[in-house]
Amino acid sequence: MTQAQTPEKTVIRKQKVGRVVSNKMDKTVVVAVNYLRPHPLYRKTVRQTNKFYAHDEDNRCQIGDTVRIEETRPLSKLKRWRVVEVLGSKDQPIAADVPTDIVAPKSSQAEDEVEE
Repeated sequence: MTQAQTPEKTVIRKQKVGRVVSNKMDKTVVVAVNYLRPHPLYRKTVRQTNKFYAHDEDNRCQIGDTVRIEETRPLSKLKRWRVVEVLGSKDQPIAADVPTDIVAPKSSQAEDEVEE
């Protein structure tokens, strides 16, 4: 007798990218996700923000970090998301490789003051 092998389910979970707005809880962060949606009546684009409680196992997220969160089973009354990765932090500069050998040209007014 052979057992029929059931195909493994591949669960596609929702993912969102947002900004950490609170990390005061232990192993939990609050992530704000911004959306641009048209107003139902006037059709103007309106910014909408939703907050999600996400599980952060290592307490590595800081306020201002950009993170990717993923849907998961309910972990507590409000927590249904977990932090997958930290995409960027507020402490990291945007352009890390800024050339230092570039010098701004002197203005003509500054040259006139030096000659006098």
